[in-house]
Amino acid sequence: MSQEFVPDDNFSDRPNDGSTVPEQEVVQITVVGSPAAVSETIHTLYRLGFAAVGDWSPPQRGPKPGQVISVLIKRSSRKP
Repeated sequence: MSQEFVPDDNFSDRPNDGSTVPEQEVVQITVVGSPAAVSETIHTLYRLGFAAVGDWSPPQRGPKPGQVISVLIKRSSRKP
């Protein structure tokens, strides 16, 4: 087999122009409140097309008694 078809594993001499890996913007959205209010908010955001219900973390105990917290992490490509 010819050496010209053997892949070159040394990528350090190749310029990184960013065209293969887009930069991402990361946003974390946190909803805190009663279980009913948190659920209602998540479903409202779903109806608005913001995020799927399953994209949110399961409700966890909140900072105060009777509260829960749920988190959504959204990633989007950053435009140059």
